[in-house]
Amino acid sequence: MNRRELLSCLPAIAGATFPAWSLAQPAYPSAPVKLLVGFPPGTATDVAVRVVAEQMSRRLGQPFVVDNRPGAGSNIAARAVATAQPDGYNIFALTVANIINAAFPVPNAVDPVKEFTPITLIGSVPNVLVVHPSLKAGSVAELIALAKARPGTLSYASSGVGTSPHLSGEQFARMAGVKIVHIPYKGSTAAVTDLLGGQVQLMFSPASTVMPHVRAGKLVALAVTSLRRTAIAPELRTLDELGLKGFDTAVWIGLVAPAGTPAAVTGHLRMAAHAALDTSEIQALYRAQGIDPLKSSGEEFSRFLQGEATRWSGFIRASGIKAE
Repeated sequence: MNRRELLSCLPAIAGATFPAWSLAQPAYPSAPVKLLVGFPPGTATDVAVRVVAEQMSRRLGQPFVVDNRPGAGSNIAARAVATAQPDGYNIFALTVANIINAAFPVPNAVDPVKEFTPITLIGSVPNVLVVHPSLKAGSVAELIALAKARPGTLSYASSGVGTSPHLSGEQFARMAGVKIVHIPYKGSTAAVTDLLGGQVQLMFSPASTVMPHVRAGKLVALAVTSLRRTAIAPELRTLDELGLKGFDTAVWIGLVAPAGTPAAVTGHLRMAAHAALDTSEIQALYRAQGIDPLKSSGEEFSRFLQGEATRWSGFIRASGIKAE
């Protein structure tokens, strides 16, 4: 075969041998995106995610369908996304609950650090330390003094073993040097109901859950558990400010995709989420719900997850807490 014949055959050979090279990839997203939430509708995580998803849909031109799949501390939803195709059409609302789940030796628990590609943090909901008015504790110092005077008699409610409110109480007891009794409930609704009725004396609860009761005079708020004050109650000092240095048990929320999702896809999602968080609409709604907006790069979110995994696994081991 001479040179002219060889050159004339090259286009056909290239097309037959490397068909993918000549096919343009469809723009992302070209179909609806499913966003799984591991908690019921109306929870702080659901509210934070749903409004961002709506704004992302407007910007990317495809529906973002929020799919609530509660159960197993949100591990059911996490597993569904971790095993999905890494194409950007299934993403997950990751929270500190998933990091805590992974710290326990629970079968089939998802490892957020290894099984997801971080997109961005979107928000943080601080827990608020609240007490029943009958306790007559108007400050954190007074509460600690009461707990030391009556060791093992004050009880705190939580939404379950291994939840952020539970670990907030454990960390408070250790750092304040007090003994308080943990009373776990199946969810925050039952826990808050008994707190309002005086069956338990105190609770660490997401701000959006208890601040309406504080405003109504039914509970007394003493502090927030985040390192920064929260917009929903800027008058409340942090436990870190009040002497429990480094105390931080805020419930953070972020968006992740299955491990191996292309950087171009996560980049599109990140830009859309950040643009949504910059809108006055979302900022106002977040303030009203006690959610502090957050943004991060993928690398920042990855480092954050690694730090959280180390922190909570170490704390759970040291505390001797066992999963239910």
